[in-house]
Amino acid sequence: MPARATTLASRTRWGILTILFIVTTINYADRASISIAGPEIRKALGLSPVEMGFVFSAFAWSYVAAQLPGGWLLDRFGSKITYFFSIFLWSLFTLLTGGVGFLTGAAAVAMLFVLRFAVGAAEAPSFPGNSRITSAWFPTHERGLASALFNSAQYFATVLFAPIMGWLVHSFGWESVFIVMGGLGIAMSFVWLKTIHGPKDHPSISSGELAYIEAGGALVDLDGAKAAAQAPAVDTFACVKELLGNRMLLGVYIGQYCINTLTYFFLTWFPVYLVQERHMTILKAGFVASLPAIAGFLGGVAGGAISDRLAKAGFSLSLSRKVPIVAGMLLSMSMIACNYIETDMFVVAVMALAFFGKGVGALGWAVVADTSPKEAGGLSGALFNTFGNTAGITTPIVIGYIVQGTGSFAGALVFVGANAAVTIFSYVFIVGEIKRVKLVKSLRPATA
Repeated sequence: MPARATTLASRTRWGILTILFIVTTINYADRASISIAGPEIRKALGLSPVEMGFVFSAFAWSYVAAQLPGGWLLDRFGSKITYFFSIFLWSLFTLLTGGVGFLTGAAAVAMLFVLRFAVGAAEAPSFPGNSRITSAWFPTHERGLASALFNSAQYFATVLFAPIMGWLVHSFGWESVFIVMGGLGIAMSFVWLKTIHGPKDHPSISSGELAYIEAGGALVDLDGAKAAAQAPAVDTFACVKELLGNRMLLGVYIGQYCINTLTYFFLTWFPVYLVQERHMTILKAGFVASLPAIAGFLGGVAGGAISDRLAKAGFSLSLSRKVPIVAGMLLSMSMIACNYIETDMFVVAVMALAFFGKGVGALGWAVVADTSPKEAGGLSGALFNTFGNTAGITTPIVIGYIVQGTGSFAGALVFVGANAAVTIFSYVFIVGEIKRVKLVKSLRPATA
């Protein structure tokens, strides 16, 4: 109890979370920039829906492929320096995308694909890094809210930046979006370098706060030099095999793939849906897209708070995480009703409800922080993110084919809603008890 009282003078962990939130907001704004600029890019370069789907998916191809290397870098070099280079490089490639407008024809399309591919590779360590830092800085009973807050930055990014990016496209052309966002990210990378430290290295943390988070299950030595020297080494390929062989984790991975189908619909095709299916202007679509995003942000905060409240009330970790996930996905399925609604106002309201539910249920990163083996937190988060962001490859392409084949988004909304149902099935029937994984087959003896 004295430790808890002492922490009132030091809440450094919430400052760390604030930086994670800001960086993740910029991260998702950079991802969404292609969708806001999408209608104008498509018009300028003469792309078909299927071609646009492939451009939308370029980010995810490399993002998925680079997950395991990114996780290895986090475990090998630590979160701070790996994440710095991640922020700097993805922002640089975003800025360079603004120069594609100087090219024409096939060269412009190819360069657009290549640069989005490069952005994806550079962003790979970001969310495993978020999970690692949260594991180090937050006790278990605060981790649901902490993870939900950095994850809800994806919605805040749309709330804050979709209207701004829509205005930039309308006023200065689609290239301006990438130049502005890239410059902002480069500046933020140096702020990161000055402000992020591990719990035992941070100049502002009190001894009481350190004792409090460590007693609550925070892995405070995760990036410490002493811990790195004493910890057993992990055989990377054996570790991946061991994690994939865990039924609980496999169920979590499947659920994350399906949840991210909703995410990538929102990040890629949703503004196009508003323009093409609902006949809004790109300027209006930029503002309208922010309304479901506000609901998603509120849902994300609510889901994390509900989960932590259940945990503090004495319910099991499994129940505390699963109840918001299942309830949120049930709400997300409501988007299918948009196929039967004519009034734009009601469509936006239903989409807001669906994305509120998606926010409530987006607790996957809290589950990763709860379950990752301490010797391979980066690798575990990377594997989770590999499965989840495979949806970034499949969702834009599948929806592109549906829209081109049917001439409408009706089938696309059914496809996205069905993925919410599969998430429920996965968490109810596959995951089982949620608990931290202990590696057995992939550990090597300590080298020091």
